Amino acid sequence: MDLKLVALPLYEARGWMKLLGVVLVITGILTALSIVGLIIAWLPIWLGVLLFQAAGRIELAFATDDEMSLRESLAKLKTFFVIQGVLLLIYLAVVVGAVGIAFLGGLASLAVIP
Repeated sequence: MDLKLVALPLYEARGWMKLLGVVLVITGILTALSIVGLIIAWLPIWLGVLLFQAAGRIELAFATDDEMSLRESLAKLKTFFVIQGVLLLIYLAVVVGAVGIAFLGGLASLAVIP
């Protein structure tokens, strides 16, 4: 198996991975400037670092035909997507809960009106 052929799609996307990584780190830093943001600021910073590290590993894998670097890059991308998926599920649960509370509040207000 030709490692460069396998790594090529990620190698071509490395610039976008680095850009998104930098944007996520900056977002985390800006989020940390608020008191409430201190609680969650580490998440975008961590995600940004993961993407930046994955891009670096894929560059190394492509340049040196190193299978271990390719695996490390893919492992970092896996971690990135798992965290994003968990965050999405938490977000959806919060939205469904908020809509449910709003719906129940609306029903309760209808019961009060004579």
